[in-house]
Parts: sequence; structure tokens; C-alpha cells
Amino acid sequence: MDNPYFYVFCGFHHFSYNEDNSKNDKEMERMTMSNLQTPFRYDFVGSFLRPEKLKKARRQFNEGKIDAVALKKVEDEAITELVSKIKELGYHVITDGEFRRATWHLDFMWGFDGIGHIPTKTGLPFHGEAAMVDDTYIVGKIGLTGEHPFVDHFRFVKALEDENTVAKQTIPSPAQFLAQFTMPFNRGCTEKHYPNEQELVNDIVAAYGKVIDDLYAAGCRNLQLDDCTWGMFADKIGHTLYGTTREGIVEFQKAHKDINDKVIANAPKDMIINTHVCRGNFHSTYASEGAYDSVADILFGEENVNAYFLEFDDERSGGFAPLAKVSGEKKVVLGLITTKSPVLEDKQLVIDRIHDAAKYIPLERLYLSPQCGFASCEIGNKLTEEEQWAKLRLVKEVAEEVWGK
Repeated sequence: MDNPYFYVFCGFHHFSYNEDNSKNDKEMERMTMSNLQTPFRYDFVGSFLRPEKLKKARRQFNEGKIDAVALKKVEDEAITELVSKIKELGYHVITDGEFRRATWHLDFMWGFDGIGHIPTKTGLPFHGEAAMVDDTYIVGKIGLTGEHPFVDHFRFVKALEDENTVAKQTIPSPAQFLAQFTMPFNRGCTEKHYPNEQELVNDIVAAYGKVIDDLYAAGCRNLQLDDCTWGMFADKIGHTLYGTTREGIVEFQKAHKDINDKVIANAPKDMIINTHVCRGNFHSTYASEGAYDSVADILFGEENVNAYFLEFDDERSGGFAPLAKVSGEKKVVLGLITTKSPVLEDKQLVIDRIHDAAKYIPLERLYLSPQCGFASCEIGNKLTEEEQWAKLRLVKEVAEEVWGK
């Protein structure tokens, strides 16, 4: 074809050489996007403060004033605006901000067969405040009929990728799922349906496998397993939450590490799987405290993730020495910037802390982010959206100063 515009002039524009090339270019661009891998030198955990219009729409939906279609329209708009802001700030990873969820973990569990939930009367105990999230429990065998709702949620974000960004999906870890239904407050209900805990583990692993395979088919190559179990294990009274001793809690650590590793082992080999370890993040409060020392051997030494997003924003998280236990070439994302307060950290102090951490793990395996999301539950932490963006600007500024642009 000598003239690339030949078919345009003949009235067959949709067969034109230039348009075919454009389609090929877009396909190549899409394939390139899929090759971006988390973590990035400046990164974030995943959740963001819900804008007021989304909170209003959610209230109206719960009150029966708008339907699911109207709610989704507002969610879609809010997520699109969020992603535009993240790109404007120069970040290379995008999420939906968890805008379609009430909580970071329970909504995911509600997407499976065999899980029930009701409004709580007591809530979950946090430091100085109860998290009034739904009581969630097992009502039958865990499984998945059809596609988990989070898969379609991911497709929406995936479509917003460009040549500089990649979408990641955050879900609670399998260990978090197991803990939800085997801790003493839920164990009695669970044992009615699962008198054998190994059967429960098997069903959780199978259900996660289906979700991860579906996410992969939808284009997900970066998955993050959010995990509060290690925060509980690290707490000096954590063993009491599981009805065991300080020595006995080690066996619980192994069991929770094992279920994570089983799911990771079954995942597609080219899917990047990271984890975020948290001590609770609700309305700027926390649930657990304790350094990583008591969990480092199993968590850092044995869990088969690509990278750890770790809280190091206050004294509750302890020092960096346990990072020496991070095995192989695994990476660590230092959560040195807090999302629990609007006060901006001193840039030089953050830089100094990064170099302190580098005494235990090479600087080239270190990255930077806020310690947690800005809104692990829809109530969000106690700062404004502009203060949220200021935190992300600081993360990027520090990272570029330490590792270069």
C-alpha cells in the first residue's frame, strides 16, 4: 500500500492503515503498562479519604433514597478523579482508593458464599474508640459462586492505567481471613460449620485461588495482601487474643504464615504479590502495639512475598533491627510518614531514618510510603484531603532526594 490514506479517500475509513497502526500502538502501550511492578521508590498503601459527595451518596443508598446504579455512578466519578490526582502527583501506582468499600477487609469477605454480617452493637476495640464495623461470621461452607465483586472493581481501575502507571489491587490476606473466623470471639460460630480447622484452611485457599485467577485474567499483575495478624502477634498481649500463651503464639504465627504462602504458591508466577503489615488504622487510632522482633523470624524470614509495606511511623512499631531478618532479595517499603496526623514530618529526619534502616538491609532494597492507608474504613483518618496530598508530596520529595529521580 503506497498511500497510507488510500482507504480513507475511498470511503473505508475504518480500514485505514493509520487507524490500524493506532490500535497496534495502543495494544503495545497496554502491554507495556502491565510490566510495571510494585513497589516504587515512592509508593502508598491503597486507601484514600472518601470525598464528601461519595459519603453523601453512600448515606442516601443506605437510606434507600438512591439505587445501586446511582451509587456506582458517584463511585466511578470519585475514583476517576482520585486516579487523576494520583497521576498529577507523579505516582506510578493507582488504586480505587477502596472507595467501593466500607472497610479494608470485611467487604472482601462478604463477597464469598458462607459469610454473613450484621450491624455491630459493640464494635472492635481500638485505642480510645471502638470501630463500629459489621460483625462478620461464618454461616456455611466458604466458596465462590460466579465472580467476586472486587474483580470488576479492578477492571475499572485497570482501564485508567497509562504508560506511566499500573493498577494494583488490595485485599485482606488469607491470614486475616483465617483470623477473623478462628479468634475466640468467632470460633464457636465457625466450628458449627468447620469442626476441622484444616478443612476451613483448604476452603479459604481454594476461594482465594479463584479470586486471584480471575483478577489475573482481568489484567492484575500487582496484588497486595493487607495483614493485621502480625500486628496482633507482635503485641505483648497478643497471645491473649488467641487464647494461648506467649510461647504458644509462635504456632499461630506459623499457621497464618502457612496459609498466606499456600495462596501465594498457587498464584500465577508472574503476579507480583506484596503484603502490608498493620497494627490497626481506624479514625487515626490503632489496635495493636509492639515491635517486629517477636515476629521477624517467621514473617520476614519465611513468608514468600515480593515486598513488605511496614509501619514505622511511631514508637509502637519499634526499631529497624528486625529488618536484618528479611530473607533473600525481598524488599521493604518503609512506612515513615503517618496518615494518622496532618502534621508533616521533618524531611531530614525521614531521610536520616531511611539511612538508619539501611544499616540492616541494603538501601537498594528499601522504598518509602505512608505507614498505612488514609481511610482503612470509610470514616477515614483525622486530616483533610489537601493534607493527605501534602503527605504524598513529602513521600515523593524524600524518595527522590534519597534515590534520585
